[in-house]
Amino acid sequence: MSLYNPSRDQARQFLFDAWAKFKQNTPLSDLEKIAVEVIQMHPEYHAIFNMPERYINQQYFPEMGETNPFLHISLHLSVIEQISINQPIGITQIYDKLRQQHGDAHLAYHDVIDCLAETIWHSQRNNEPLNSAHYLNLLNHKIGQTE
Repeated sequence: MSLYNPSRDQARQFLFDAWAKFKQNTPLSDLEKIAVEVIQMHPEYHAIFNMPERYINQQYFPEMGETNPFLHISLHLSVIEQISINQPIGITQIYDKLRQQHGDAHLAYHDVIDCLAETIWHSQRNNEPLNSAHYLNLLNHKIGQTE
């Protein structure tokens, strides 16, 4: 599996494998530990991760009100990494402010995920590279700071 550009199936299999290893009390890699922590934050997805054969190829349609649990967990992992390395610069401080505002780390992560998802959507819609300035602007709006 390519570390930086896994296929949809590889990304899903990674999450299924991490969850299975956790359930079997098998040692986890550092990234698997983070993935499991995120999955634990989402009990609504546990049944999915307990049945890989049923859900590995499942399609999700946001226009039908469906949430893709694999995308959601992957966005969590992306945001956790961004915050850990403060990239884009300033995201760690914004996340800390969101966590203080909410009094809850998970809700703060979801605010950041919303901004990341909107930035990705904007990039895809306009056929442009990701715009970190746009992303930071959205994040700053979440903490009440505007340009």
